[in-house]
Amino acid sequence: MTKTKKEIEEQTPDAEPETTGTESDINSHTDLETPPSGEVDAGMTDLELAAANTLDPDAPQTDLESLEGTDGQAAPPQTEPEWNPDGQFEPGEEGFASQTDVESADSDASSQTDLDMETADIGVAQSAGDTTAEEAPEPAVPSRRRRTSRKKTEEVQHAKDEGDDATEGEEQSDSGQPQKLRMPGRRRQRVVSIDAERTVETDADRLRNDLLDLVESLKSKKILTGTIQGVERLADNPEMSYAVIYHGDFKVIIPVLEAIEEPADYRGQPKGDVLHYLLNKRLGAEVDYIVKGIDQEHNVVAGSRLEAMALKRREYYFRTDRDGNYQIYEGIRAEARVISVIRAGVFVDLFGAECYIPLRELSYQRWVDAAQHYQPGQRVLVRVLEVDRSDRNHPRVTASVKQAMENPYEKALKKYVVGNRYVGTVSMVDLNGVFVSLDGGIDCLCTYPKRGRPPRGARATVRILGINHENNRIWGVITHMSTMR
Repeated sequence: MTKTKKEIEEQTPDAEPETTGTESDINSHTDLETPPSGEVDAGMTDLELAAANTLDPDAPQTDLESLEGTDGQAAPPQTEPEWNPDGQFEPGEEGFASQTDVESADSDASSQTDLDMETADIGVAQSAGDTTAEEAPEPAVPSRRRRTSRKKTEEVQHAKDEGDDATEGEEQSDSGQPQKLRMPGRRRQRVVSIDAERTVETDADRLRNDLLDLVESLKSKKILTGTIQGVERLADNPEMSYAVIYHGDFKVIIPVLEAIEEPADYRGQPKGDVLHYLLNKRLGAEVDYIVKGIDQEHNVVAGSRLEAMALKRREYYFRTDRDGNYQIYEGIRAEARVISVIRAGVFVDLFGAECYIPLRELSYQRWVDAAQHYQPGQRVLVRVLEVDRSDRNHPRVTASVKQAMENPYEKALKKYVVGNRYVGTVSMVDLNGVFVSLDGGIDCLCTYPKRGRPPRGARATVRILGINHENNRIWGVITHMSTMR
């Protein structure tokens, strides 16, 4: 039923008496709520930006919500215009009625602001005659606004999650500085793991881990290890060559003057050709390097091998323990990396110090070419024979491979008896005679057969003529020989 003005005033004793000034305030307020068509979008954009900037769902989103008391109840609404039972409005109220009708139509649009929705609810409450003042929609308005703010907050958070994750602690500066490193974004793809934590790496995980290794080496000079998989030479500058190492998807280039130590004598050859030759001899070698720069856009990294070698030399040759002992000293056995092989021997990297091991110190057997037994990239066990620490920048080391293992002659010579025949393979032929390799890793020196000099690798039957256990020598004569077809 329709209530009169008196009944409404009795049920709302705290409401302020309505005056002409109040009605004028409402008219002025509604006039402010209906800006020209060109300004509506701008005002909504400001409100949406304000909602996006405020990530807390309970934070006030409008001026009306900020007026709520500390007890959680909403502030009293604007003074309602007087209802006329005859269905007519007082003078000056026609604008309000038309305004609420417009706002009720606009409230169905998705871009309507929270303040317009509240005004539309007030108009609906006035048009319904059987609605009491106690059932006013004030408590429902804040919840609707909170749901709207939560929805906007979730949209903003979802938009942030889809973007690339920036590097932790390194953001793009607005002052025009060079772009800093940034971590690749993690795709929001669910992976079902067997255990509580996933142990299998995805492509994004491997890319992030590779970049973290490079950044750690760049900032803290951490030594990384890789294999030289290519050598590049600039066409316009033949003097410049690069060693290429791949660290995951990143290409690490090391200039030739940062990859090998420059020789003291070029022997009349062009410098660029000599350095390019030495760098090619190290193809496939396992080397250490330190990152000097990262180009994340092109996945190219600059490194230095000599700087990594200097750090290792300082650690293993000049730093001592509590007892004053070096880590590398005479008589100790250590693991070395083969970095280059020539016919007469091998070059090894022994904890930052390069040393040359001749052919006679590689094996107890007679070898002709070291390249037939070793190649760059292998690791060998060596015994350190001598260390010269007079030059702190370049300590000199002498090492041997065969002295790091047991002498096979001490055991093998006990297997053979003078006067008996044994089968072996021709290992080397020189001016002293023919060396036949027998089982156990020993060589028997034989005279030249009457049938001519046998080729290397031929099968031969040897009759033992003598054994010297003190000097670890054995000699004999070839009685039968068969060449391989």
